[in-house]
Amino acid sequence: MTDETTPPSQRRRNTELAMLSVALLVFVTGFCFAGLSLDGRVPDTLWMFAAVLGAGSLAVHVGLRFLAPHADPLMLPLAVLLNGIGLVLIWGLHAEAGRPDSGAFRQLMWTGLGLMMCLAVLFAVRRPQHLQRYPYLMALAGLVLIASPMLPVIGLDQYGARRWLSFGRYTVQPSEFAKVPLVIFLAAYLGMKRDMLALAATQITVRGVKVFSVPRVRDMGPMTVAWGIAILLLVGTKDLGTSLLLFGLFLAMFYTATQRKSWVGIGLAMFLAGAYAAYLVFWHVQQRVTIWLHAFDPEVYYGPNGSYQVVEGLFALADGRLTGIGFGTGRAAGIFASDSDLILVSLGEKFGLAGLCAVMLATLLLVERAFRVALDARELFVKLMTTGLAFLWAFQVFVVLGGVTLLIPLSGMTTPLLSTGGSSLITSWIVVGLWLRVGDEAHRPAAPRVHDGGATVELPLGASRGGGLNSSTSATGPV
Repeated sequence: MTDETTPPSQRRRNTELAMLSVALLVFVTGFCFAGLSLDGRVPDTLWMFAAVLGAGSLAVHVGLRFLAPHADPLMLPLAVLLNGIGLVLIWGLHAEAGRPDSGAFRQLMWTGLGLMMCLAVLFAVRRPQHLQRYPYLMALAGLVLIASPMLPVIGLDQYGARRWLSFGRYTVQPSEFAKVPLVIFLAAYLGMKRDMLALAATQITVRGVKVFSVPRVRDMGPMTVAWGIAILLLVGTKDLGTSLLLFGLFLAMFYTATQRKSWVGIGLAMFLAGAYAAYLVFWHVQQRVTIWLHAFDPEVYYGPNGSYQVVEGLFALADGRLTGIGFGTGRAAGIFASDSDLILVSLGEKFGLAGLCAVMLATLLLVERAFRVALDARELFVKLMTTGLAFLWAFQVFVVLGGVTLLIPLSGMTTPLLSTGGSSLITSWIVVGLWLRVGDEAHRPAAPRVHDGGATVELPLGASRGGGLNSSTSATGPV
């Protein structure tokens, strides 16, 4: 037990260790439950899965004690909990299909690599504000990654979209990795141009009463470029989800930096106009919308590339009811992409509405902690970067959940930390590592130093801390 003399940083890490133990216990219990439901015994591979997830998460925990002792104590346990639930679902689904070792062990390998990447971020990124030094290089890296599936030979066109690179038996989804550098670029750019974009605008009035304001024509450049890139991505890669996600990210960060609602309205109007034009021209967009609006029509359900996947997913969710039907029965294992795009359908069938709500609550809590860290950050760039990554995570979960429930067209995106796939899982752990580093930087008690006439002056603790996202401090050197 800790007493009042225990340093706050140590209390944080002790709390983290206790919560981490609970997360690992939930994982082990879920894995045992899956094995008992399927075979009537505890799986022989439990020790291997528990060893990799447990050792990796404890390694990150120990790293936090030395590298980021003031980081948020709930982020790592929540991320491990979600990752563990994903492993249980993937193993159980593949075991139901008669191939328990085909995808579960590969996901376990990606889990270990993702945890090591999280630890590597803590080692490599000692000052998050230094990431803003190369904004255009970050933008170029992100765009190259997104466009790379259009390359011949290694670009893979599959399932109606061109989102993968193929290297023998392995495939990589570059758009997952591209999200991080693009967020860094947007945070750096908006940090530099924030005042001009927020203050310079044309007022639209009716009889002397201000109705709304619109940006000047020359300031519309970034919006137009972002809109054009989103539409080109939609056309070139046939990936409705990624284009929607990136443009939504752009609008959210723009509003966060400028607080101008008109930017959001104009951006949404531009995207809807472009998406409607794409619907009129491209068959794959028309197909997604038709499935969304007429999923239960027999000609759509039985047609080629029809709505069978979505409708069966809805039936699987209904079968789960409140507490789920467990492993060994049900239809989720027979649905295509039940361990990736439709992982939330599998979760709802196996653990019911209660289990699905619990996972959504854990995801919401993780995102809330990220937004809280963004509010506590001292530099505007760090605030924007952390906010962008948090919005990206939340919006991605919304797009997936909205797609499988027919609230919006199914986009074929993964759920962070839950879905199978190394690209998504490793990127998610990189984001968690950045959140942990930002949290440590924001809550570190050391007072900043300023120079006043050659003398170094210690400011009171918290004197330079921004109370919200409107703080304009943007230091590029060590704090």
